[in-house]
Amino acid sequence: MAVRIPQSLSTGLQPENGWNVLDYELREQKAHALGSLSGQVERALAALRTFDAGEHGPDGNHRRRALLDEAADRVWAFMIQRELCGLRNWEAVVKDYGIPREVLNRVGQVRREAD
Repeated sequence: MAVRIPQSLSTGLQPENGWNVLDYELREQKAHALGSLSGQVERALAALRTFDAGEHGPDGNHRRRALLDEAADRVWAFMIQRELCGLRNWEAVVKDYGIPREVLNRVGQVRREAD
């Protein structure tokens, strides 16, 4: 009696060629970038929360603005990378990461350096 692989399993096996390898590596790079950006968002939000929980000197407003801008930039890059990966549901991400409205309002803004 011969045993045959079920058809549902055998259709997923494709011979390895240049396109398959390239596609796999591109997906791997996208996933790596997404993970890296996720960590950057977490660190930027943590720095903002730590600052908000502490005492501030005379330059507190300037420092907080810089932290808000950094968090917004990290969230913006993360948002773009998620879109490139085909992930488009932002409500869950905002909730899971606890992204403040103040940060979301700055996402995508172009800021000019002070002269």
